[in-house]
Order: sequence, then C-alpha cells, then structure tokens
Amino acid sequence: MELKNRALYCSLCAVAVLLCSSLVFASDTVHQDDVAPKRPGCDNNFVLVKVPIWVDGKEEAEFVGVGARFGPTLESKEKRANQTKVALADPPDCCSKPRNKLTGEVILVHRGNCSFVTKANVAEAAGASALLIINNQTELFKMVCEANETDVKVGIPVVMLPHDAGASLKRSMGNSSHVSIQIYSPQRPLVDVAEVFLWLMAVGTIICASYWSAWSAREAAIEQDKLLKDGCDEYLSKQTYHSSGVVDINTASAIFFVVIASCFLVMLYKLMSYWFIEILVVVFCIGGVEGLQTCLVALLSCFRWFEHAAESFVKVPILGAVSYLTLAVSPFCIVFTVLWAVFRSVSFAWIGQDILGIALIVTVLQIVRVPNLKVGTVLLSCAFLYDIFWVFVSKKLFHKSVMIVVARGDGSGEDGIPMLLKIPRMFDPWGGYSIIGFGDIILPGLLVAFSLRYDWLSKKSLKSGYFLWAMLAYGLGLLVTYVALNMMDGHGQPALLYIVPFTLGTLITLGSKRGDLKHLWTRGEPDRPCPHVQLQRDEQ
Repeated sequence: MELKNRALYCSLCAVAVLLCSSLVFASDTVHQDDVAPKRPGCDNNFVLVKVPIWVDGKEEAEFVGVGARFGPTLESKEKRANQTKVALADPPDCCSKPRNKLTGEVILVHRGNCSFVTKANVAEAAGASALLIINNQTELFKMVCEANETDVKVGIPVVMLPHDAGASLKRSMGNSSHVSIQIYSPQRPLVDVAEVFLWLMAVGTIICASYWSAWSAREAAIEQDKLLKDGCDEYLSKQTYHSSGVVDINTASAIFFVVIASCFLVMLYKLMSYWFIEILVVVFCIGGVEGLQTCLVALLSCFRWFEHAAESFVKVPILGAVSYLTLAVSPFCIVFTVLWAVFRSVSFAWIGQDILGIALIVTVLQIVRVPNLKVGTVLLSCAFLYDIFWVFVSKKLFHKSVMIVVARGDGSGEDGIPMLLKIPRMFDPWGGYSIIGFGDIILPGLLVAFSLRYDWLSKKSLKSGYFLWAMLAYGLGLLVTYVALNMMDGHGQPALLYIVPFTLGTLITLGSKRGDLKHLWTRGEPDRPCPHVQLQRDEQ
C-alpha cells in the first residue's frame, strides 16, 4: 500500500475521535446553578477562591476553594485581602459554640452534623472573621441554603476547601504556632490574548487547508482536461479522474459519521480513565505522525532542491512505493511525536500538541472532501444537532455535560484529551487553557474548502466567488462563540451552534441570490464534456 494511502486510512480512523472534541472551552471560575435557586441572603454566584497559606510569615502553598451561595462578596484583589490567622474549631464541626475564644481569626471546621448556614452563624457569633469548611471528599462542593432557611443573614465569608487541602492546612497548623491565610476571588479578564491566537490558528488552518485542497483539485482538473483531449471515451470508461488519495463524503456517510462520533463520545464518557487517555494519545500520535509527514513532504516538494527526492521512489515492504523524501522526513516526524508523548505533561507541551493537531487537521481536510453543498448541509446540520445535544441536553440524561467532561478528561488524571488545540491563558489569574476541538475546525473547514475548490474550478474571482464570504462567516461565527463563552463565565460552548448557521447560511443565501444554488447543491464543480460532445453542442 502506498504511504499516502496509509496516511489516508489512519486519518479516517481518527475522524470519529476528532468529531467528539467539538467544543470551545476555558477554565471555569463562576458557576450558575439552577438546582439551587437564588433567594434573599442566598444569592451569590459560585466563585472559585484562592487561599494562599503563610507559615511563620512565609508563603508555603496556595489552595483553591469555592465560595458559598450566602455571605458577603469576596474581595477580588490580592493586595486588598487581609492576611488573617487561622484557628481550629472546637468542636470540629462548629455546630455549637466553640470552646476556644476567637478574636477575628479564620476558623477551620469540618463538614457535617448541621447546615452550612448554621456553621456560619455559630462562627460569626463566636467572633470569627471568616469560615473555612473542609469537604469530606477530594472535589469541591457548592454550599447552598437549606429549604427551610428562607431569611439568611451571614456577615462573614464562607469558603469550602477540598479534603486534601484541608488536611494539608491542618498539618501546617500542627507543626507551627502561627499560620495565616488570605481569601480572595480574582476575576478573569473579559478577553485573553490566548483566545485571539486560538482564533487566528483556527482561521489560518482552514485557509491553508482550503488552498491546498483547491490547488490539488485544479491540478487534477488540468490532468483531466489533457486526458479528455487524448481519449475521451476510453478515459470516461475507466473513470480515472477519481483520485485514489481523496475520499468524497456522501449523504449517508455524513449521517453515519455523526452517529459513530456520538457512540464514541459515550464510550469515552463511560470509560474515561488514565489508561483510556493513553490509548487516545497513541491514536493521536499515529494520526499526528501521518499528518506532519504529509504536510512536510508537500511543503518541501515545492522547492526545487527536493524535487528529485520527491519524484524518486523505492519499494518498501508492506508500505509499497515510497519517495526518498518521505523516507527522509519520517524519522523526524516519529521522533517529534514520541518526544511530545513522553513529555506532554510539561508546561510547553501544548506547542507540540498544536503542531501535530494542525498538521493532522490540514491533512484530513486535504483527503476528506465534501462533493457538493447538499452533502455539506447534511453533515453540518447533523453536527449542529450533535454539538447542542452533547453539550446541553446530555446534562438531563447523564447529570453532566458529556462533551465538557470528555474534553476536560475528568477522572483520568490527565489535562484533557489530546484532540484539541490549546493555548495557555496568559493574563488569567486562574491560569488554565483556552481550547478548541478539532471538530470545530474540520467540519466547517470541509465546507469552506469546498467553496474555494468551486471558485477555482469555475474560474471565479475572490470577490465574485464563495470562499471569501464562507471564510468571513466562519471567522465571525467563531468570534461570536468566544463572546458567548465570556458572557457565560467561561462555561464550555458548542462552537458549531454559532459557526454552522453563519457558514451554511452564508453559502445558501449567496448561492440562491446569484442563481448558483442548484449547481452548488448537486454538482459542486463545472461540467467537463468530451471535446466531440462540446463540438456537437456548439453546432446545435
């Protein structure tokens, strides 16, 4: 099998994985919760809280907690947050008046035996300046008011810490005579530079992939025209104009595509663990090697120094005929990918992940094609419903957003699945990454690449064609996605919810207005009749 075909099949095997990661996401700092409705005295948003720890005047650690639905609003600036001594509650649950005298300390208590509001009222009455509650589990818990607590008046901040953070704080207090903390909840910037770069990466990837796809289609069309002149009937009977390196999606496969992706997403959700993430890393690495190799070979082939190596082939067992240039590039691609896999937990590993991801996306957009607007409409419409269902509707069936859980890699011990482009948030006090799923680039990218192929084969100018408007529509749709992301306080957003109406709506509306819709819908490229057929038409 030719190496290019092997890349094709490896890429297609990864498509279902690519589809399942269709999400724009950023670190959560504010959590709206409809299960715990707001009422007077109990109407705070759930915010993440930073709790730095000082032991004998030296900062030792920083924990992250979550603020309660009740109590005063937390300070957002670190420099304005007071550094206050911590005291252990006695009794530990703080359900009754503490035996130890408090003079403005922050009191550390255990969860259980009474309501959160009761603990806060007892601590405030005893003279505490704030209340830290240690959860009995490793994750954070949203503290709300009980149903019978209708008129809540709590005057001190209340924060919950996960069990491991609380245990560490207690150990520090046991080993030192003076432990103090700060409590504050910094706000995220409205727009982070990471989102701008991620937008540019997504748009730039689609532009590069579209031009490569259109150039390949034009080269194939030129070759087709030459063959038509030499032997039209023989050429048409052999159907040699279908490229062996390209797969055209049909309507049935477009629907099946999304169904398979949904099944795979549920499997990821149910089987999410460390070993399963390792399997995904291996799959991503296989696709990444093939994508990077294909892109580098195509790029280097454009330079005359590499023309001979690109056009000279050698037979390799199993792989078949392989160019010398491919053999030279392959070791670099394999080493690069293996190094990323081994060191993917380091702080700068996102660079390697993005390089491999972009190369894989460009390769898939070069290999997999939408033949006409009808197939593109079916594919994107199904993906539109898929995105909405697995981000929003799945909460009602699985009690969690399946797409968000899978994208974050919850329960796996890993920092999310690898099928994402990611950039660290540069000016966000909470850190984290802004990410975009491969599906949010590949699926609309198929339609955008189709529009440029149509323009080139129909010899339309940039302004009179469809690519420019499809690309602008994609960029605007992704921009609206980021606006919605920030308006929703960082909650993951289904990007295709915004991108599909923009891109698909633009092409359909523009095609209908220009009178090209029927041709776009069925053919997607101009007719190329045999020379003698064209001559007969001209004579008629």
